[in-house]
Amino acid sequence: MAAPVVLITGALTGIGRTTAFAFAGNGARVVVSGRHDEPGRALAAELRGTGAEVEFVRADVREEDDVRNLVDRAVASFGRLDVAVNNAGTEGQPGPLSEQTADGYRTIFDTNVLGTMLSLKHELRVMRPQGSGAIVNLSSIVGHKALPGAPLYVASKHAVEGLTKAAALEAAEFGVRVNAVAPGPIETGMLDRFAGSDDAKAGLVATLPLKRAGKPDEIARVIMFAASDAASYMTGCIIAVDGGMTAD
Repeated sequence: MAAPVVLITGALTGIGRTTAFAFAGNGARVVVSGRHDEPGRALAAELRGTGAEVEFVRADVREEDDVRNLVDRAVASFGRLDVAVNNAGTEGQPGPLSEQTADGYRTIFDTNVLGTMLSLKHELRVMRPQGSGAIVNLSSIVGHKALPGAPLYVASKHAVEGLTKAAALEAAEFGVRVNAVAPGPIETGMLDRFAGSDDAKAGLVATLPLKRAGKPDEIARVIMFAASDAASYMTGCIIAVDGGMTAD
């Protein structure tokens, strides 16, 4: 059987980057995507150095033409699309709701919600005639548990979970599974920006039952599981990986 073809958006940093290495290390053919050419090409070269077959395609998930081209390039390069990881996202500008703006709303929702919707649309476009495939969206604990200080990010991730469930119901009839992974605090640049200071980050981590932030590879392993045949009876699920934060 040919190695699976895996597409990852938002692959240049953080969880996306780690997930690309995890799939490549497991023998997958990988298409990585992001908005910046130089780091994208550097990532592809680094992945090829591990022996993997890799392509980088520059794409902004807010632009449908970019997303259409990304998916078409993946199929043109490797003949099919088996797995898609919709990881591109932004936390926007944290702060109380009274300080949020229409521009701030568009910044977050265009990436997190529109970007996920467009990615699903075009991934399902090629997976439907295949009659197979697995899609993993990246949500967050705030997709199902509100936290103060980030109302637009919270709302956007609630929307991602709704899109995940709706897409799963549509795609089930043609053999494609759609799930989401919902990380808690993970050691990435996004967590540092969200916390705003080392003290605030330490205070957040102290509230977790496991008393530590997660590592990107701990999320990558769950993404790989959700995309694998080991999860063949799972669709429409939101998988929390959060150190016990939502165990209430």
